[in-house]
Amino acid sequence: MEQFRNVGVIGRLGTAKIVDTLKQLKRFLLSRGCHVILEQELSDVLPGHRLQTCSPKMMGEICDLVIVIGGDGSLLGAARALAKSQVPVLGVNRGRLGFLTDISPDEIEERVGEVLDGKYIIESRFLLEAIVKRDGVPVGQADALNDVVLHPGKATRMIEFEVYIEGQFVYSQRSDGLIIATPTGSTAYSLSGGGPIMHPKLDAIVLVPMFPHTLSSRPLVIDGNSEIKITISSQIGTYPQVSCDGQVNIPAAPGDTVTIYKKPQKLKLIHPLNHNYYEVCRNKLGWGNRLDQ
Repeated sequence: MEQFRNVGVIGRLGTAKIVDTLKQLKRFLLSRGCHVILEQELSDVLPGHRLQTCSPKMMGEICDLVIVIGGDGSLLGAARALAKSQVPVLGVNRGRLGFLTDISPDEIEERVGEVLDGKYIIESRFLLEAIVKRDGVPVGQADALNDVVLHPGKATRMIEFEVYIEGQFVYSQRSDGLIIATPTGSTAYSLSGGGPIMHPKLDAIVLVPMFPHTLSSRPLVIDGNSEIKITISSQIGTYPQVSCDGQVNIPAAPGDTVTIYKKPQKLKLIHPLNHNYYEVCRNKLGWGNRLDQ
């Protein structure tokens, strides 16, 4: 059982509901004797809070636990900032889907209290790192918990590229791009593109073509330790982008290469004891309930 004394709080700004949840969480954590540390940007919505503040990255160095209030997008940003420090992350859902932020606002005190008491499930989720190189020189790098996506950017036209896995040529493709997703991201953009749902415990990566110009192009699931290299054709007339989690964009150019591989550091994601992955899928994706219900 881990002792969570220094608790960081990260939140997505913009709605009164999140501010209300933030105030509730602050009161509860202080009542439990926790030292609460706020993300710097939250200071403006809690005037006179008298709490320590710091950046999300610094939270990884000084906190025993970080609680994220918002949607899955908020947790994705926190994951990229915190994975290196190995600090556990817990999500309170104030978004829409909530695949990653699975505590509802009306059960904060009960579920967060259980976590503080050592009653929780902890998972390890791996991230991907993407590096864009031009003439062999890196011009951009970013991490992703969900997916790395090569796409045309603002242009509405196909791009052409080659894919290599572990140094072996796989195929060339003309399409709107390619989604490279982790098991965590298999229920996100990859799912919308027709990719498979992968259980979070799988050590695998899926490549999902985006509107390929051939009927034989299908999602490809590969070993999670594989290195993927994409070579963008030098003959295309557009400048594509590489997006990580849909939040960080790296501009690319014809002839660039994109190398993607698993990061050695993993996100430690905390769930309540009653967490059930398949129940989450049923609720979020509209799967059928038991026949006798």
